[in-house]
Amino acid sequence: MDQLPNLGRENEMLSLMGMNSIEDLFSDIPENVRYEGKLPLRAPQSEEEILYDAENLLNSNITSKDKISFLGAGLYRNYVPSLVGQLIGRGEFLTSYTPYQPEVSQGMLQAMWEFQTMVSELTGLPISNVSVYDISTAAAEAITCSVRVHNKKATQKDTVYVSELIPPDRLSVIENYTMGGGICIKKLKHSENGLIDIEGIKNASGSCAVYLEQPNPLGILDEGITEIKQIIGQNTALIIGVNPTSLGVLEAPGNYGADIVVGEGQPLGVGMTAGGPIYGIFACSKAYLRQMPGRIVGKSNDDKGRVAFCLTLSTREQHIRRHRATSNLCTNETLIALMGAMHMSLLGPKGIEKLGLRNFAARQLLQQELSEVEGLEMPYAMNNHYNEFVIKLPHDSKTVLDWLDEQGVIGGLALSEWYENSENEILVCATDQTTSREIEIFRNKLEEFLEVNSNE
Repeated sequence: MDQLPNLGRENEMLSLMGMNSIEDLFSDIPENVRYEGKLPLRAPQSEEEILYDAENLLNSNITSKDKISFLGAGLYRNYVPSLVGQLIGRGEFLTSYTPYQPEVSQGMLQAMWEFQTMVSELTGLPISNVSVYDISTAAAEAITCSVRVHNKKATQKDTVYVSELIPPDRLSVIENYTMGGGICIKKLKHSENGLIDIEGIKNASGSCAVYLEQPNPLGILDEGITEIKQIIGQNTALIIGVNPTSLGVLEAPGNYGADIVVGEGQPLGVGMTAGGPIYGIFACSKAYLRQMPGRIVGKSNDDKGRVAFCLTLSTREQHIRRHRATSNLCTNETLIALMGAMHMSLLGPKGIEKLGLRNFAARQLLQQELSEVEGLEMPYAMNNHYNEFVIKLPHDSKTVLDWLDEQGVIGGLALSEWYENSENEILVCATDQTTSREIEIFRNKLEEFLEVNSNE
């Protein structure tokens, strides 16, 4: 029977179930919990009416195409080649669910394997899975994975150190993952210039893991991060969170001792899309292979000697006994991750390097222009940055951003959303899509605001 409305065929359906009435169908539901009366729903609509209403709702959204945007803070306005959308819509990829049967899914499995290979090359680590939900879940999974691997030898058992700059939404996910397992999260201090306190890192030696980001949430590139593995030693995992586009120009974290690298894959292959769907990157060294989350595609040979791919080391709770599983990642992020693989393939190594340089140059131009605005300060200007940096104004940041919004400019993130005592600070961002004209308009609008409000 088809799944379209079958008005007038209720009795036929009931008889097939051995029932005589609708009351029989719902007889198991107690009378006292049944809803009496009519549901407050609109009358049925035609396809044409639904489409009209949906378009009106969508037109109320404001996108980065409608206003000039300098907002980053985790999601970035990078250009995605149109071919990515064309390829991912093909029937070979756009399927309903996971390719559990390798004998009929070799093309999909090879594409997943290629994604893993490219992530490994970017991060400088030998093993990658086929993505997780986002950087927050990737970081949380990396922390729990590290505890499973290192807790036996740790002198600070069930303890992990994370940067105090980690955004509250990301920290909330980490805490949600760790509190049930009794894992203690301690904060690592940063100095006034935004760099990690290297002396404080010594306190993390003997713990299960240290989690930092490069660039950090303020956009700062911290050169001291390359020294951390030597300080904490081999029995403490070094977990680094990255923006993958930066790895075209920055040292691969695996080369300076990172044991696990996580990241937000969105800038590669995916638009901002109101925050989702996106995908997280997870790569690690061999010591973490048996404890890492998610799916892994393996490459082998079949009984005829042909190259063959299959899902391997599947430690999901749907594949093995739940108490032995390393994660309960379920939603299939593969389709979104393959968009990232397509983007990386289209760019190639040189293209990824150029993308990183374009992001770097756009931030540099924005920083140079805003440095000339009288009354505007840059608290961390002495550091190198990638994509974004902090500006400080003599007015409440939310007031400034509201005014800019009225002028057609999305001015960035009010840092008071993340941190205390940051009421006058804004995190601004420039990407490969930011033009010199947009930067000029932003600068002029800031100067206009400061001039109009100079006496306040």
